[in-house]
Amino acid sequence: MARATAAPPPKKLSFRDKIVGKGLSTDALTKKLQLLQKELSELDQETIDVSSLGVVRKDLINVSILHHKDRGIKAFAACCLADILRLTAPDAPYTPAELRDIFQFFVQQVTTNLKSADAPYYTEYFHLLESLSTVKSVVLVCDLPNADELMTEIFKGMFQLARHNLPRKVEVFLADILIALIDECHTVPSDVLDLILAQFIDRNARQEQPAYRLAVQVCNSTADKLARHVSQYFTEIIVADRDDDQDLEEIRTAHELIKRLYHSCPDVLPSVIPQLEEELHAEELQLRLIVTEALGQMFADKGGGLELVKKYPSTWNAWLKRKNDKVPAVRLKFIEAAQALMTGPPEQSDAIEEAYLGKLLDPDDKVRAALCRVYGSLDYETALRHVSLQQLQALADRGLDRKPVVRSEALRALGKLYAVAYPEIENKDGAAITQFGWIPNKLLQMQRVSGDLRTTVEEVVAQYILPLPSLATTATSKGGEVDEVAWTDRLLTVMAYLDDENVVGNLLQMSTLQRARPTIFEHFVQSCVLNNGGVIDENEEAITNKLTAVTKHLSASLPDPVKALEDLKVFAKFNEQRLYKLLKTCMDPQTDLKALVKATNEFIKRVETESAGIAPTMTLVLRQASLRLINQSSVPTLLKRLGKPHRLTADNASKLIRYIAKHLPALFKSHIAELVKGLAAPDPILVEVSLQALSALVKWDEKVGPTDKRTIDRIKRLALEGTCRQAKFAARFLAFSKEKAVVCAEVVDTIADALGTTAPEILVAHVAVLGQFARFAPDAFEQRSDILMTFLVKKLLMVPTHKLDDEMDTEEEAEEWASDEEVSDNLRAKILAIKVCRFRCLAHVGADNAVEIATPVLKLLASLIDNGGSLVADSGEDPKVMSRMRLQAAVSLLHLASSAALAKTIAPKFLKLGLVVQDTCFDVRMTFLKKLCLLATRQKLPAQYNVIPFLTVHDPEEDVKNMAMSFVTGAMRRMTPEKRVQDLEMVFIRLLHLLAHHPDFGVDTKEELLDIAKYIWFYLEQVANADTVSLLFHLAGRGKTVYDAEPGESEKFWIACELAQELIKIWAKQHSLTVTTHPGKVKLPSDILRPMEKAEYTKQNRDTTYLSDEMLRWAAAVYDSAKEKKEKKERAPKRKAPAKANGNPTKRRRKRQSGRSDDDDDDEDAMDEDEPSSEPPAVVEDDEDESEADGEERLGRGQRTRAKRKQAKAALKKARQSSPLTESSEG
Repeated sequence: MARATAAPPPKKLSFRDKIVGKGLSTDALTKKLQLLQKELSELDQETIDVSSLGVVRKDLINVSILHHKDRGIKAFAACCLADILRLTAPDAPYTPAELRDIFQFFVQQVTTNLKSADAPYYTEYFHLLESLSTVKSVVLVCDLPNADELMTEIFKGMFQLARHNLPRKVEVFLADILIALIDECHTVPSDVLDLILAQFIDRNARQEQPAYRLAVQVCNSTADKLARHVSQYFTEIIVADRDDDQDLEEIRTAHELIKRLYHSCPDVLPSVIPQLEEELHAEELQLRLIVTEALGQMFADKGGGLELVKKYPSTWNAWLKRKNDKVPAVRLKFIEAAQALMTGPPEQSDAIEEAYLGKLLDPDDKVRAALCRVYGSLDYETALRHVSLQQLQALADRGLDRKPVVRSEALRALGKLYAVAYPEIENKDGAAITQFGWIPNKLLQMQRVSGDLRTTVEEVVAQYILPLPSLATTATSKGGEVDEVAWTDRLLTVMAYLDDENVVGNLLQMSTLQRARPTIFEHFVQSCVLNNGGVIDENEEAITNKLTAVTKHLSASLPDPVKALEDLKVFAKFNEQRLYKLLKTCMDPQTDLKALVKATNEFIKRVETESAGIAPTMTLVLRQASLRLINQSSVPTLLKRLGKPHRLTADNASKLIRYIAKHLPALFKSHIAELVKGLAAPDPILVEVSLQALSALVKWDEKVGPTDKRTIDRIKRLALEGTCRQAKFAARFLAFSKEKAVVCAEVVDTIADALGTTAPEILVAHVAVLGQFARFAPDAFEQRSDILMTFLVKKLLMVPTHKLDDEMDTEEEAEEWASDEEVSDNLRAKILAIKVCRFRCLAHVGADNAVEIATPVLKLLASLIDNGGSLVADSGEDPKVMSRMRLQAAVSLLHLASSAALAKTIAPKFLKLGLVVQDTCFDVRMTFLKKLCLLATRQKLPAQYNVIPFLTVHDPEEDVKNMAMSFVTGAMRRMTPEKRVQDLEMVFIRLLHLLAHHPDFGVDTKEELLDIAKYIWFYLEQVANADTVSLLFHLAGRGKTVYDAEPGESEKFWIACELAQELIKIWAKQHSLTVTTHPGKVKLPSDILRPMEKAEYTKQNRDTTYLSDEMLRWAAAVYDSAKEKKEKKERAPKRKAPAKANGNPTKRRRKRQSGRSDDDDDDEDAMDEDEPSSEPPAVVEDDEDESEADGEERLGRGQRTRAKRKQAKAALKKARQSSPLTESSEG
């Protein structure tokens, strides 16, 4: 049997030197402690004879050691004490008081002396911390009296030590020490908890900060122990009574701490999250605000946000419900906090999308505006991948919000999103185009809804959609060049995704090219220069009055006219010549893009320096005055893009060149050589566009056009052999060339000799050439006018036109309009022939024989209108042909009416001409109204033509009615009060007269009466106000004191006047106005009315009532409660009643592609328009007028039942018999 191995005897400490006593030098003591520490560190707890440590144990805690002035002695002593605690564990050979001193000594040594890894005695301090970490002797602290204070001191020292950015191994030791203390203590002292949490509140708290890392490690390792204490900590803060802002700040700090704790140590918060959920339902507003923001950030945490949603679904749902909090401020905070969740997983992002869609319709405008700002702050990737198209479209709908601030923020957000997405759109990225490419189109659709919205859209387009390039960011050389090609291409890219001609028109209007020159802005600058800051040498009154008038006119077109007027006055007082020069530079057509950018930047900077208060107004003025979308730098790029294979880009480039040619050909002045080169291009479109540009340029200034024989011969050949449009522009060029007399005569002779022998397509081109010569070179035309006019009238216009297609439509399905592509050469030639007649008349309006020349033309045009588009009644021609012919006839009469010499001759045809706006064909109505509004806007028509737009009230298409309303609204805004009286208010009597002669006039049935009443009510809604209602009532009353100039029609006119007075009273009552007696005298138009012979007739007729009580009740039933019905209109959509025209049902438009007509070029050139305000505004569903009040669908006159007529005849009989004025008494 083997003998058992005997255990080795315990080792004893061999160190016997004295370390305490007198006479020991510092060096000697240091060496002794070093030896002692070395021996102790090598001893093993299992084999040591602890009794041999008795002497050194006592000596090491001697005051002379612990308080020695030498740092090294204390470092070695600390290591020795740590080893003794290791060797004697778990029973420390010290009293509680001694242990307290020892641990305080430990903390003091490391916190005072351990600054970095290069610190003296770093090895000893490392050994000390390692011993405390591994042996866990520090847990002895938990059993000492006043342990809380010592623990607090240790935690404070360790966190302080961690801030020195020591090696990570040391951080591990510190964490082990603190974790051991928390694990061993019975209760975590509040001061210790405060110290731990303080590391999260620190402004530098981040993962790179060691103290923060230490706190995170401690919390995560002791979460079970800390959770209860953390919960209690926050509970005490949250439920405490609060009396001042300081307490509220404490609450805010506590929630900030919760957010940071959740980010790094979520396990310490299991009981805190339910507390936060309770806070969401608290009555205290500030508390709900704070917790809504805090939870939002916690849910958005990349590390644990989704886990929080899954672990606490009730809290997530409670937080989501804050979107409907009763206080807007909380909903606002929810909107802001939820933004970070948009990029989260579907469990979060789907809920946020639903919430955001709802909040775009929040009842509070601040919430809606804030959400719009959220969308505007998104980066490209977020907006593309985490925002649905539905959200963006809902955001766009807020562009029509009731509140200006919401509209502004929504439009700006759309602009910002487009700006960040544009690089990808330019690169033809399909996803980007689908998500964002539609934004400019939507913005431009809204432009005409209201004045302030138009200004906001213009600002967004200028800032985000089509911004000026920046010299600082796009400079390609030291000279600060800008990329003109990229700038022009951006405009073409935007246009590529505009889906409607009206929208394109809105964009082009922003270019300001269409303004009449000199513009109001040029007048303003010139007035400022002459005013000279108020120091005027001569003509002071005239100069001052002009400046006043110009500033009033200019300010009236700005969003805030009152402030704008004051700002413009302040600007004029500056008398800063440099500002005047910069503004002129921006308006100069010859300014290139680089100069424009420099001038713009300098102008804005100088204005802000001079007076920041006027900067917004002057920036708006600068934007509207500058050629910032298209200028002369655009032309070369546009010409190059015409030849590109991408057809859409080429078409848009062509459209822009044509627009420049129509409105500001001066931009071509620097590019004549490129345009001449285009005449020889193989592309017919490039040839046509180049011709149009050159013809417009020489028309603007004959001196700048090309004069070389080769170019002239080429243009002459194009006039004779080119396409219709090529020939037209070639002829226009020749009409303004230096050799026009000879060249034009040669071309006319050639065409006259070939009439009747040319092919149809050549005939069309030749007639187009004749139109240009009749208009611009009348002398050349008149040399062969007898032959030309005879052919055009007898051989062309009087010959029936063949049907445009062979398909036979039923009466119900027959189309009345042919697109440009469907128009035959014969019909096109006829239309151009009518224009030749018109141009010839206009060219001779100043001659003595003007009326003689125009009379046969006027008869021809009137016949076309009377016969529906044919020169003979019941011709049976193709309806598509007739609609084109009667439209051209009506438009030509409008143009001829712009001449005072011819207007009187046309006056008897006014009723028939006005009723064209109620034509059965939508395209006829729309185009006629557009031409009318353009001419009326330029004040080229007699005032009586202003009544025609009011005949659109029954039109079944909103576009027609909206155009009419837009025209009237614009006229009311632009006209002076005196002009409004003459052109819009005094013509009220003409409207009543026109209605009395309308073929649909009747009062035998309720429907007939209400149809007529609707015209009058429409007029009142657009024109009437507190200042004019008395005049209108007076005019209607005066109508009963005169006869109609046409015998037998007076009674209908008096009925219309009486109905108007009743409606005016109803309108005034609705608007809380009193109809007072008009103080002045008015003169009624003598061309349509004639006075009564005797005064007693006047008095008797004025006292006679032609409308029965039943009729008055009909009107009152519909209009007296109009406000209430308007408020209810959204509850149930009603059927749109189809309107009538000239006794026939008006047809709705058919879907078609809008084409460009030759008519556009000629008409717009003739008008030199400034602001084509007749373009229809975007339709806002909320503002749609109510249809028939009784919901019935109105029928044609022939379809009304005879029974309804008989019901009213009896009521009228008595009134008619009592009238002293029968038809025979009218004389």
